[in-house]
Amino acid sequence: MKQQVHFITLATADLDAARSFYCEGLGWQRLLDVPGEIIFFQIAPGVVLGLFDAEKFDRDLGGAAGVTGTTGASGVTLAHNVDSPEEVEETVALMMAAGGSVLKRPQPGEFGGIFHAHVQDPNGVVWEIAHNPGWRIDENGDVVFG
Repeated sequence: MKQQVHFITLATADLDAARSFYCEGLGWQRLLDVPGEIIFFQIAPGVVLGLFDAEKFDRDLGGAAGVTGTTGASGVTLAHNVDSPEEVEETVALMMAAGGSVLKRPQPGEFGGIFHAHVQDPNGVVWEIAHNPGWRIDENGDVVFG
């Protein structure tokens, strides 16, 4: 198996709230929007984030062994890196205005020299908004640490 991911799909209890938060609130452009089912966003070259209606997500899994419930995320954050601490604060303010809840206000991190915050979307998806001066993307699109 190649070391790559093309889709990240999250079960979403309230697809209309997700649409309002990401599209109207944050200004994200939909790649595909199937009302009552799923919204796709192109988030990087060759990578799509899907917000899938939770009931349909559960049916799609078809009662897979070991899966007890798919709404909400546990132990998972999606990260959005920005160019400065000020941009962390601006992005958090935008997410709050769009209906997000701040879990951790913008502040220096405990390790790694980062400045970050955590914001939860209306369906419980936790975003880390971070400025990390030791992280960048090179001209090939590869992540470089240090």
